[in-house]
Amino acid sequence: MSVNGAGALAFLAALLGVTAAPAGAACTSGGLGLTAPSTLTFPSTTLTAANQTLTTTLALTGDDQSGTGTGWKLTGTSTTLTSGANALPTTATTITAVTRTAGTGNCSLPANSVTYPVTLPAAATAPAATKLFSAAAGAYSGTGAIDLSLSVALAVPANALSGTYSSTWTLTVVTGP
Repeated sequence: MSVNGAGALAFLAALLGVTAAPAGAACTSGGLGLTAPSTLTFPSTTLTAANQTLTTTLALTGDDQSGTGTGWKLTGTSTTLTSGANALPTTATTITAVTRTAGTGNCSLPANSVTYPVTLPAAATAPAATKLFSAAAGAYSGTGAIDLSLSVALAVPANALSGTYSSTWTLTVVTGP
């Protein structure tokens, strides 16, 4: 059985106004952005009639060049993982941890207030997004490029049917922690 996490990862970049930064600050030249891969794949597995958990890592870069200090958050939602008429539970995918490191041009690393694991919401039509990472508000907190590494787990139930499963994920970075 091959289980594919995302047929497509989409993102939305929100543009914010620019405010004055302290002398020497370099992270005030634009808005808020997200760089994400176009696909995410979980490893293939052989069904064993037992519950299984597959894991993978999703690497993203959040970039706050707004200079507002209002913080930002990464949110996500998805469609149900399906293979033809077969579907995995809508609670099958969770984010189990997120690590953050300074990206190229980083001005400050943010504190993250999200407690893990977080279930990535899913339905036939993607439901409301949930918060996956939060860059705290504060003077230049989480400004510049922040490389995020999301640990993702997929719960495959014992009664799952063989197939190649796919889903569409929508990841968004928006203002405010």
